[in-house]
Amino acid sequence: MSETAASAAPDAEGSARASATKSKPGERRGLFARIALFVRQVIAELKKVVRPTRQDLITYTSVVLVFVAVVMAFVTLIDLGIGRLTFWVFGG
Repeated sequence: MSETAASAAPDAEGSARASATKSKPGERRGLFARIALFVRQVIAELKKVVRPTRQDLITYTSVVLVFVAVVMAFVTLIDLGIGRLTFWVFGG
C-alpha cells in the first residue's frame, strides 16, 4: 500500500496492525479471533465504498450496453464471413 493510502485509511489497517502487535510474536490467534478480525476489516473496507450517483449509473450502463452491442455486431460479421468462406471452400 502506498504511503498516502496508508495515511488516508489508518482505521482499517491500523486496527489490524495494532491488534496484531498485541499478541506475542510466536503466538497464533484463535479461530474466532481471526474471524472477528476479518469481519472488522471487511466492515472498515465497506465504509470506504463510494456509491455512484444516478447520473453516473445511467452513464456507465449506457457505455456497457453500447460496447456489448458493438462487440455483438463484430462477432456476428466475423461469424457470417467465416460461414460464407467455409461454404465457398467446401461447396455447399
